[in-house]
Amino acid sequence: MNRLKIKIGGESGSGLLSIGNILVDALNEMGLNVVADREYPSLIKGLPSCFIINAAKREINSLSKEIDILLAIDKQSLVHYFDDLKDGGILIHGYERLSGIEDILKKAEGKNIKVVHLKARETAIAQGGKVLMSNTVLLGMLWKVIGCDPKFAELQLVKKFEDKQNLIEINVKCFKAGFENVEKILEIEYPKNAEKKIIIDGNHAIALGGINCGVRAYYAYPMSPASSILTHMAEMSEKTGVLVKQVEDEISTVQMVLGSMFMGTRAFTATSGGGYDLMTETVSLAGMIECPLVVVIAQRPGPATGLPTWTMQGDLNLACYSSHGEFTRLVISVSDSEDAFYLIQEAFNYAEEIQIPVIVLTEKYIAESKMSVPKFDIEKVPIKRGLVKKEELASLKNSDRYAITETGVSKRWLPGTAGAYYFANGDEHLEDGSLTEESLDASEMYAKRLRKTDYLRSILPDPEIYGNEKDADISFVGWGSSKRVIKDIINLENILGKKLKVNYLHFSYLFPLKEEKLKKFFEDNHNVHLIEGNYTGQFGEMVEKIGLKFKNKLLKFDGRPFFVEDAISYILKNV
Repeated sequence: MNRLKIKIGGESGSGLLSIGNILVDALNEMGLNVVADREYPSLIKGLPSCFIINAAKREINSLSKEIDILLAIDKQSLVHYFDDLKDGGILIHGYERLSGIEDILKKAEGKNIKVVHLKARETAIAQGGKVLMSNTVLLGMLWKVIGCDPKFAELQLVKKFEDKQNLIEINVKCFKAGFENVEKILEIEYPKNAEKKIIIDGNHAIALGGINCGVRAYYAYPMSPASSILTHMAEMSEKTGVLVKQVEDEISTVQMVLGSMFMGTRAFTATSGGGYDLMTETVSLAGMIECPLVVVIAQRPGPATGLPTWTMQGDLNLACYSSHGEFTRLVISVSDSEDAFYLIQEAFNYAEEIQIPVIVLTEKYIAESKMSVPKFDIEKVPIKRGLVKKEELASLKNSDRYAITETGVSKRWLPGTAGAYYFANGDEHLEDGSLTEESLDASEMYAKRLRKTDYLRSILPDPEIYGNEKDADISFVGWGSSKRVIKDIINLENILGKKLKVNYLHFSYLFPLKEEKLKKFFEDNHNVHLIEGNYTGQFGEMVEKIGLKFKNKLLKFDGRPFFVEDAISYILKNV
């Protein structure tokens, strides 16, 4: 089996997340590459939710829609997710009464599905446990079915309950009861000497990346799916010394970030689209006073509240064009947990060196999905503050702060560190920050700030090509999590029996748009398509404005990420 595909279903609040995380950590400990995500309704409790896990010996980056194994914690999830199970798959459940699921069991027989059943509640209670520990029984059943050494899962159980020592023994007993009372069906191969990887979600990676590059203040108002960045920062605050504040609203939040950055403290905030709407006046202020600012937007479907617990790539235009007036900004997007760690650090460097707002886009799918990634290199991204050197502070003049330069970038120093001073004036101003409304002065200063755009574009990294650079049977251009599914397609030996050459041009730096490599990609490949998670193809519109034309567009806007099957189906229709 090239890829093991598991879905665990249960109502929200049923302990689904705990069992899923234990399973993910155990598979990762075995050396398998793991991608996992959870789907859940916006209600706190009730209604079906699920934890999807894909694992493989080789590199994987995305999820498959089809599943090999459905582990159903309750009847509701058994019924709700049964049709996702492939023919010949495996159904594991611990439902006490088979009455009411007769139709499902008949369907299972017709689809040649192997049903593994054990009365999970009774089994847990028989071991001296409680009803909720039926989940641990189910975990043991699943672990036996896929033919894995129990020591890996037991180790994770011990870690899970290390701060509740009284629960370790009983949970291990429940796990063993589930493991010992079912049969092995599969034999999962795993590398014996695999490189040790970490398992981490995108929000945790952003938090760690921020701390690694010198962030010393984090302000936020909780908004899904950005909220767990606040949780991670708060949990690490005592060890790191980072100031963490939950603020009363998004307006105050972003102003506290701007104030901290103005005074020299690296700080940031994270929100979703609706929260960022409230921040845009302050983003405009940052553009005018040329103060560094970093904001993370964790995208979810809109408009309005939309689908608050699902995923989307719908806020690109918001990031690129929101806020009044014209000023230089940088929009970056992360694609997975690994580059979330590195790109948040790059965001701070560009913000401080160019003295601009930087908007970092992520998505619910990236924010909350877990991946096996190599251990982070904490020295990969050097810190670049863009400040005047200490030995030059004494020679500064007031007018140096907003001096009109060829690149648009002027000297920046922190208030109080030099004899020279300046006004950070939200009105139009002269080179020392003092107010002006004179025609020539205003136009010169306006143009000075906008010249940063061309300078920024000239120093940004080029987009990256995956697969062969030219002559592909089908090519894609995209950003964000789109990279994950196309990388998996490129790594396939064949696509449903067809040997097709697929390549992909990925943009991490979206705005301002780097054009040279993009144009060359279109020249070198005859069948170029857009892949993007929104209805209108917002990035595609930016590309086509410079005279390039896509053959077709793979768009998705139902709140779900791109699955492997989405890409395969599209490719076979367009080659």
